[in-house]
Amino acid sequence: MKGDSLVVPFWSPEEVEASISGTLAHMASGKVVAYPTETVYGFGGAVDEDSVQQLVELKGRAPGKPFLLLIAGSEMISRLGLHLTGYASSLAARFWPGPLTLVLPGGEKRVPARLRGPEGGVAVRWTPHRALTRLILAHGDPITSTSANRPRVPPATTADEIVNQWGDAIRRGTLRVLDAGRLNPSEPSTVVDCTGRVPRVIRPGQIAAAKLRETVPDLVGDA
Repeated sequence: MKGDSLVVPFWSPEEVEASISGTLAHMASGKVVAYPTETVYGFGGAVDEDSVQQLVELKGRAPGKPFLLLIAGSEMISRLGLHLTGYASSLAARFWPGPLTLVLPGGEKRVPARLRGPEGGVAVRWTPHRALTRLILAHGDPITSTSANRPRVPPATTADEIVNQWGDAIRRGTLRVLDAGRLNPSEPSTVVDCTGRVPRVIRPGQIAAAKLRETVPDLVGDA
C-alpha cells in the first residue's frame, strides 16, 4: 500500500513540494486528505458542502459534532466572513500560530452549517506545522480538520495506522495520505468560545487558563 500514489511522502521540503499539486487536485474533487499536524494526524479537505459531506462519511461523525478549520493567515478568516472580536483579536495576536482554537461568530454565507458548533460559531486554529502551512497556503483557503481516528480509537500518530484502518478508502481513491512519519503526540489545543460577551474556555488544552488571562483577564473557565 505504501507504493500507492495516494500514500505520499510528506517529510522533507522536497517531498512536501512534490506532493502539493496532486493533493490540491484531490481536494478540488471533493475528496479527503490525511495530513500531519503539530499533535496527531488529521483528516480534512476543502471548505464546501460536498467536501464536508465526504469528510462526515469517512469519519463517521455523529450529528452535532462539527469540524474545525485550519488557517495559515488571518486574512483567511475575513474571506470566510468570520469575525475576530476585540478579545479574540488579542488572543490571536498573542498565541497564533499555536495550540489555541478560537470559536468565532460569522461566516453564515460561506461556511457550511455542518462546521458550526452548538455555540453558534466556527472553530478556527492557525497551525504552526510548517509542511501543513505550505499546503494551506498553496490551497489559498482554510481546510477542514478532525483527528484521524475511528470512534473510541486513539488518533493516529503514523500513516501506517491510517492505512490499516482506512485501506478501503485509499484503494477507492477517496483518501490521500500525506506520510510524515511518526508524530510525537501532545496535548490538544485549548478551545475558547469567542461568540459571547466574554471569552469562555470550552476545552482545556496546551495553553493554561492562567496564561490566557494574561491577555484577556475576564476569561471564564479553566484550562
